[in-house]
Amino acid sequence: MSEDEKISKKAYEKAIESKVEKDQEENDLRRIETLEKEKDDFKNKWLRSKADYQNLEKQSIQRVSQEILKNKLNLLLEFITIYEDFIRAQDSLSKNNVDTSGIEIIRKNMEKILSENNIVPIVAIGKPFDPQIHEAISMVEDDSVDEGTIIQEVAKGYYAEEAILKPSKVIVSKK
Repeated sequence: MSEDEKISKKAYEKAIESKVEKDQEENDLRRIETLEKEKDDFKNKWLRSKADYQNLEKQSIQRVSQEILKNKLNLLLEFITIYEDFIRAQDSLSKNNVDTSGIEIIRKNMEKILSENNIVPIVAIGKPFDPQIHEAISMVEDDSVDEGTIIQEVAKGYYAEEAILKPSKVIVSKK
């Protein structure tokens, strides 16, 4: 092999080697781009999944909180019924000159529990009738007050957690 052929062969080998390296670099760059896209896709899916999980967690906490509040309010409503029975018993016994000091202590403890749970009685007498917080059980003619004014409260109503736990049962005036 002549010297020119050797140089030509080396040049050819270098050209092929260069071409192979260039092709390999292009393949590596394409592979890197593909892997980068896959990584970004996985990251976006992961972030979406994380956000979905956080939203689900918040919704679950909210649902549980609402269920707890609903159960608490139902229990307090039952408690109010017992509280009102104590008041009626105390009134009845007082009329018969029976010592009600024990019932008075229990009633005050019950009122403390109601207060601690933000249960507030609805003020009704003398107020205009509001169907959102009052339940009219009767209407009576009364010219001494404006029409639609509550003149008697038959059963106390209560607010709880800024909602109506139990509407007041009232008698409303009419002209």
